[in-house]
Parts: sequence; C-alpha cells; structure tokens
Amino acid sequence: MATVEKEEKQMEKEDFVYVEQTKGVNGLDKVILREVRDFSAEVYLYGGHVTSWKNEHGEELLFVSNKAIFKPPKAIRGGIPICFPQFGPHGTLEQHGFARNRVWSIDNDAPPFSTNSTDKAFIDLILKPSDEDMKLWPHKYEFRLRITLAPGGDLKLTSRIRNMNTDGKPFTFTFAYHTYFAVTDISEVRVEGLETHDYLDNLRNRERFTEQGDAITFESEVDKVYLSTPTKIAILDHERKRTFVLRKDGLPDAVVWNPWDKKAKAMADFGDEEYKHMLCVEAACIEKPITLKPGEEWRGRQELSAVPSSYCSGQLDPETVLQSG
Repeated sequence: MATVEKEEKQMEKEDFVYVEQTKGVNGLDKVILREVRDFSAEVYLYGGHVTSWKNEHGEELLFVSNKAIFKPPKAIRGGIPICFPQFGPHGTLEQHGFARNRVWSIDNDAPPFSTNSTDKAFIDLILKPSDEDMKLWPHKYEFRLRITLAPGGDLKLTSRIRNMNTDGKPFTFTFAYHTYFAVTDISEVRVEGLETHDYLDNLRNRERFTEQGDAITFESEVDKVYLSTPTKIAILDHERKRTFVLRKDGLPDAVVWNPWDKKAKAMADFGDEEYKHMLCVEAACIEKPITLKPGEEWRGRQELSAVPSSYCSGQLDPETVLQSG
C-alpha cells in the first residue's frame, strides 16, 4: 500500500506545473511559478517585475498597492521593481531608470546560471535596448534576469548585465531590487543588520550619518541608503511573528524606505493608509556605480526567505538569523 501511495505522489510531481504562462491585470503577460509545497510567485513581463510571493499557507509576502496601475508606461507600485540603469532621479533618465517599465522577453537562450539542480520553478528573462532607449541612454547591453522559486519557498533573483557596445565605450550604472515587503504594522517592525553602518539620508540632502540604534524602527518617513552593508539583513514583523531574511551578493548597499502619511497621500498609485503595511528594504549598488567595459559582465543576486519568529518573546535571536545559512 505504501508503495502505491509513493507512486501516486511521484506521478503528481511529474504532472505538476512549475511554470505557467498566462495573462494578468489588463491582459499583461505574466508567468506563475509554483512549488509542490504550495509556494508561488508571479512575474510580469512588463518590467520583469515580481508582483507576488506567497508561502505554503497562501499568505502574500510582498506588498502591491491596491491602487497600482498595471498599464504602461507607469511602473507597477509594489512587488520587486528593477531599478536600472540608475537608482533615483538623476540626469535625463526617468526616476529609477527604464528597466521597470519596459516589456521583457522570455530568454530561451540563456547561458547557464549556477543554480541548484532541484530548482524547477524558474524563468529566464532578457531586456535589450530599443532604438528609443538608445536615445535616452546610448549604450548597447544585455540584461538577463533569472527569477527562481526554490523548493523551500525562497525567492531568488539573479541579474547579469553585459556591455555589448561595439564602439569600445564603457558604461556606468547604479542598480537596486526595489523590494516591497508586506508587513502587518510598520510601527511594530524592526530591521536588524544595518546598525553601526553609515548611510546617506535622502531626506537631508544625502548627508552622511552613522546608524546609532541597535535596530531600525519606524515612527516617521524614512529614505536612507546604507553603505557597505552585510550580505544578510533581517526584517522582523512582530505582529505576524515572521522574519524576512534578505541575502545579497554583488550589491553592497541597502535602501530602507517608507513614505509615511504625507507622501502616501501625494501618490496617485498608493493608498493613503497603505504605508502602515509595507516596508522597502532594497539590495542595491548606489554609492559606487558599476562600470563595465565592452564584453564585461556584472552579476547581482538577491535571495529572500520568510521564517516564523517571535522576536519579542526571545525565541529568535536576530544575530543567529543573520549568521546562519
């Protein structure tokens, strides 16, 4: 009998659809990634944009605004926008660059990524410049993005950006995975791992300060770029008894952002009270821009985990979270 059950489970796994291409809001193309233990993620080709990441209980782990506009050329508010070739408002390029509001293609010719052979729920995307993009940013590039939902529910994003210029010119860019985490109550959230690090405060003309607290907590607007940060950061949601662990590679900086009430009300694609239920903690490379010569490639990776925790009752030591794995 046990053998029959085992065979049935094996057949279920073989029939399981790990990757499904379908339509999303306003008919936009999207891809759904699923794992057999009921984890899921959704990726829109518009923006190469992760808009959903759910655990085995169907709980949404990313924040997307109820007022998000799923219509080009507006970037989708929430999830994980890709900021490239710049972070922030600089020069002639639009805020956070153009990668988040271009339509990406499924990359059927992706070169091998170093990936776990057990990962079946993944999608390879590619973005290349259009003629219009070349007028804005006159460089040829290939941006390859692999988005993976691991068997244990971790969400991984790996970016590979290559300079394809034939005129011998290097190019320089900044970058961020602009991740919006869903939290229960922003006033009950702590971020561990950035204490004692220097940061640039965007609310104070990018002045440089050093983080003094033993953790970051929230009681007003915050918009900071932490510099030379550790490879692991923990976001503790006390109300939900959940900790997000962000691991990163090739991305030395970390942005922490919440618009709070006044800016929330000023954004057309963001609910007035939604700031209470989101926090952006972003793996980034901002302070020291990346320069690539023709033929050179840069790689940046972010991996997200969600683990049960009860920090305030002492069941989880955040230092252990940051050091493990």
